[in-house]
Amino acid sequence: MKTLNAARQLVGMGLVGLALAGCAEIPKSTDAMLTYESTPAGATIFEGGQSLGAAPVTRTYKLAPNAATAQTPDVTAVWPSGARAQYFTVLPAGADRVATIARPASAPNLEMDLENAKRADAAKTRETQRQKEDTAREIARNSARCKEQQTKAMVAISDCS
Repeated sequence: MKTLNAARQLVGMGLVGLALAGCAEIPKSTDAMLTYESTPAGATIFEGGQSLGAAPVTRTYKLAPNAATAQTPDVTAVWPSGARAQYFTVLPAGADRVATIARPASAPNLEMDLENAKRADAAKTRETQRQKEDTAREIARNSARCKEQQTKAMVAISDCS
């Protein structure tokens, strides 16, 4: 009987310990992410006068100690026509958001920016296709058939090299 009571007490203490551990504070994120996109696509994103590259561009912002939010610096989207738009926001800790910066409708030379967007979209499509092909090659190289060819020093089939 004493052994049974001791076992119950031990299990009870373990359950209390687990319950208290569940109350432990989970560390809060100290950063926030924002992906800048542009409409039309392909605008160059600037922050503090420095080019971050052509949209989409993802940035991670560090929060000040004990802060719940971070205010992004002003960013400027610049299209090839010279059209510009500025943007900033306030992000909560741990955010992973997307902001689309729109070209001002009143800015001249829209056709130039639309042509640039077509080229940007085509480049993105080519890059996506290249990544898919690289992944397929990597999967083939790691297949059992290719591993066998490599260990036996056999002449590799083209997708294994």
